[in-house]
Amino acid sequence: MSSVRPATLEQWLAHIEQQHPHPIAMGLERVREVAQRMQLGKPGEYTIVVGGTNGKGSTVAFIESIARAAEWKVGAYTSPHLLRYSERVRIDGADVDDATLVAGFNAVEDARGDTALTYFEYGTLCALWVFQQAGLDLAVLEVGLGGRLDAVNIIDADVSVITTVDIDHSDWLGNDREAIGEEKAGIIRGWKPAILGEIDPPSSVLRRAYVLGANAIRFGSDFFAEPIDAQNWRWRDVAFRIELPQPALWAPIQRNNAATAIAALRALDKPVPRTAWAQGVADARIAGRLQRFERGGVEVLVDVGHNPQAAATLAAALKAQPASGRTLAVYGALADKDAEGVVQALQEQVDGWWLAGLDGARGQSAAQLHERLKATAAANGVQAGSVNAALKLALAQAGVGDRVLVFGSFHTVAEALPLLQSAG
Repeated sequence: MSSVRPATLEQWLAHIEQQHPHPIAMGLERVREVAQRMQLGKPGEYTIVVGGTNGKGSTVAFIESIARAAEWKVGAYTSPHLLRYSERVRIDGADVDDATLVAGFNAVEDARGDTALTYFEYGTLCALWVFQQAGLDLAVLEVGLGGRLDAVNIIDADVSVITTVDIDHSDWLGNDREAIGEEKAGIIRGWKPAILGEIDPPSSVLRRAYVLGANAIRFGSDFFAEPIDAQNWRWRDVAFRIELPQPALWAPIQRNNAATAIAALRALDKPVPRTAWAQGVADARIAGRLQRFERGGVEVLVDVGHNPQAAATLAAALKAQPASGRTLAVYGALADKDAEGVVQALQEQVDGWWLAGLDGARGQSAAQLHERLKATAAANGVQAGSVNAALKLALAQAGVGDRVLVFGSFHTVAEALPLLQSAG
């Protein structure tokens, strides 16, 4: 690179996008080599790594919130971001400031030499450096893609979490749950706890835990989330039970994510005050997961769900709390996603469709999306050039009591949020 380095975070982000010929390049050799040169050790006294297809971000948010309620110093690394890169690196619930991230990128560059790193590898090494400087009690790291070959997997976690396994990123991870589960299970470590957040995980995940001698702790077998009433639920395992408030993250699946987070923290050799469990569950927040807005008597929900499993979860949430009027969907999807499967999972809960084009290398126009959906309930959907154009059209058709759902991608939500957060 030239002798003049980027000075601002924006300049660094533009720079690191150009440093590897491929946006995704799986493998740990490059990132592990640079980490060793940076002398990166454990990012915190304890580390939890969270992988899976859906529910990763919410599970991280619950772990982070409970740990903060326990007055631990906690860092969380997540991806992708919605509006600002700094959302990816948090300490004690606050996004790390630009100057700290710039220092982290400089530390990566000092050690990189001639090694080409991807955008995500740069960001992961930067986050690990920031956390190492911070003296954390707990670092919570979200896997970016897969698990086995993801940059986060250079860290040997004290506890690994696999939330769910479903079909997504098939070009990289495989075409069925067993193949994808094998990739996700790459974060499991021998003789360490592995929290499995679904009742029926793929046998490839269980097999990996067994081969390594890991302690597989399974939702629905080793720990349970039981509804009590509309306001409360119970978490229990063989040695512990506690009554908790419903999460502020309101989809029914969020209780499972909270339960998985509790199991992960209980698997650490570090006591949590009993009051912290309820406070952490109640306080957890994360943008873009059935996030609610209101526009003139119309409820607007935004959600990053982008595969059939996430869409089925969305459908269950909409059915559990139905609108008094119609539900109108604004859908924008990346070209490599199973759009037909998504619409089929949601179609019984949606009364009208607005199809939005997405820009970028992986994006697609509304016309291309419509072509893929000709055999679905969205075949008669209104086409719009952008998410905001589609959202405005849907809102113009919505009346008091109607609901507008904006979903399909982090990119879809990121485009809608500024409009919804403004006064207009």
